[in-house]
Amino acid sequence: MNVYTTDKIRNVCLLGHGGAGKTTLIESMAYLAGITSRMGKVSDKNTVSDYGKEEQKRQISLSTSIIPLEWEGTKINILDTPGSFDFVGEVEEAASAADAAIIVVSGKNGVEVGTEKAWEICEKYNLPRFVFVTDMDIDNASFKNVVEQMTQMYGKKMAPFHLPIRENEKFVGYVNIIAEKGYRWEGKEVVECDIPDYSKENLSLYRDTLMEAVAETSEDMMDRYFNGEVFSEAEIRAAIRTNVNDCSIVPMSMGSSVLCQGIYTLLDDIVKYLPSPEQRKCVGVNLKTNAIFEANYDFSKPKSAYIFKTIVDPFIGKYSLIKVCSGVLKSGDQIYNKDKDIEENISKLYVLQGSKPIEVPELHAGDIGAIAKLTAARTGNTLSTKAVMIQYGKAEISKPYTYMRYKVPNKADMDKASQSLQKMTHEDQTLKVVNDAENRQLLLYGMGEQQLEVVVSRLLNEYKVQVELCKPKVAYRETIRKKSDVEYKYKKQSGGHGQYGHVKMRFEASGDMDTPYIFEQEVVGGAVPKNYFPAVEKGIQEGVTKGPLAAYPVVGVKAVLYDGSYHPVDSSEMAFKTAALQAFKKGFMEAGPVLLEPIATLKVVVPDSYTGDIMGDLNKRRGRILGMNPAPGNKQTIEAEIPMSCLFGYCTDLRSMTGGRGEYSYEFARYEQAPSDVQEKEVAARASKVAENSEE
Repeated sequence: MNVYTTDKIRNVCLLGHGGAGKTTLIESMAYLAGITSRMGKVSDKNTVSDYGKEEQKRQISLSTSIIPLEWEGTKINILDTPGSFDFVGEVEEAASAADAAIIVVSGKNGVEVGTEKAWEICEKYNLPRFVFVTDMDIDNASFKNVVEQMTQMYGKKMAPFHLPIRENEKFVGYVNIIAEKGYRWEGKEVVECDIPDYSKENLSLYRDTLMEAVAETSEDMMDRYFNGEVFSEAEIRAAIRTNVNDCSIVPMSMGSSVLCQGIYTLLDDIVKYLPSPEQRKCVGVNLKTNAIFEANYDFSKPKSAYIFKTIVDPFIGKYSLIKVCSGVLKSGDQIYNKDKDIEENISKLYVLQGSKPIEVPELHAGDIGAIAKLTAARTGNTLSTKAVMIQYGKAEISKPYTYMRYKVPNKADMDKASQSLQKMTHEDQTLKVVNDAENRQLLLYGMGEQQLEVVVSRLLNEYKVQVELCKPKVAYRETIRKKSDVEYKYKKQSGGHGQYGHVKMRFEASGDMDTPYIFEQEVVGGAVPKNYFPAVEKGIQEGVTKGPLAAYPVVGVKAVLYDGSYHPVDSSEMAFKTAALQAFKKGFMEAGPVLLEPIATLKVVVPDSYTGDIMGDLNKRRGRILGMNPAPGNKQTIEAEIPMSCLFGYCTDLRSMTGGRGEYSYEFARYEQAPSDVQEKEVAARASKVAENSEE
């Protein structure tokens, strides 16, 4: 592939609802650009961008892939993103590296929740955008409906560039609104034709909207517009380019990816209207001077790059996907990674075409490429030189809240599973592995249940390790509400030295729920020698790790040793530790033991129309509504307190109730006494487990 300068580069991410046709659109583009000799199909599992085995099996995109195209002397880096909400981290990584976006909408299905999410991402990253309506070859597809829906939602900035021409219920051509000409497809050729009568009214309407937007680009243009002057095609296109770049106009185009119709025009429009990197801002910090470093994709400035994604694939190896922020990166360059404090050599530079690496000698500022085998590098790291050390801000990636417990059935595979998951967390920043040592469980966090299922499937098929997902244990705690006074004597004689430890202890609530226990001693007269006090505390320390009530960690207990006795020969640290442990178990159960459950502060952001359903559902989950506040985009933020045990499966239920429009977040707030039915259930489960173990 040729080397391209910054002004000849376009970085465009494809966004949209799952199944809207993003991957098929890429196939059509790749075919027209000469990358492929025939178009692949998702159903045939032979597309350029969905190259992963898991993607081919499920027939959906699971990760962002990059397809660089050469078109009219310009390099277009297309970033194909997943449409499923579980893989939003991949979308956010792509959006952080892109300079523009194409929102793909199915003409058959119209505007869907994924379309709305795509728009929100464009707003978040301030991305100039096109809307491309696919499936126009399908009989009931309607470009007009999509235009009306999006105009209703986002205002007059929606600007159709084309209108479809249909004959005998077939998509045969289009009307170019700027040129005011009709075109039809005859084989591979496009020939000019008359504009159908049914298109003339919409042509007039959409052209007037365009002219208003053009007029607003300057006072001179506004005066000419009001004086009835007609703008030239060159003036219109120049004004549209300005408006697209500042997001005040969103062009709408349409076509059929399957028939490769309308794609040629789309590629032309990407080159004509979407910005090159040099028209975008990029700012970091010079770590040596602490001054702002305005990279702005300037090839003449010191070289620097940002790693926006990592691929760790057992088949194609490890690649750090980079966007060059300044300078020109070349093979053989020494680069410094400030995040890891390591200097590494770039042996080779690549551009990835799906799974196919293509070696290139250099990458100019604004270009997207890949470096293989950077051992320490991670997503979010900045690469620069030791002479001019630069740091860029990390992309904001969604936080995962859905989690499952995972087990490795074959104990010999534990290390292999851990290493494989670590590699996958390098790839996917929304995937997190947590060792919950207190509850003796391993937790896998993600954006949703589908993502976790994909992880398990990939572990089995790609890394050859089996992992099972199950419902996580809730992090309950145990404490006491009353006081108790107990005595325990541990006495054992088995020939020779025996064992003797005798303690009298009081137990009560300490009031401090942040510490498991407080140990004090009030022994007088040497009833228990001082050298056995640590052993008594060790017994308490062991007892609080697994409470007597339901085997959960104990908190907020005060233990006081006030009396006892010892044997000058048979007493030992072990004997006093055992006596204290048994005294703790007995005293705990006599002091009004209760189960504490973790309470979370929950925030749910939903459109106004869903607030009633959400609050009703939270009440069923024992949630306490704290309040409701307006959020941008006709939404409400519902705040509530809810037991953590009632949040299991909430992600799936919330999406089901809101059609995917609801979002939630939570954080641990405190522990509260669990209702009696919850306590009884946990105590019964503990008793059942003990009975099973004794039978074995």
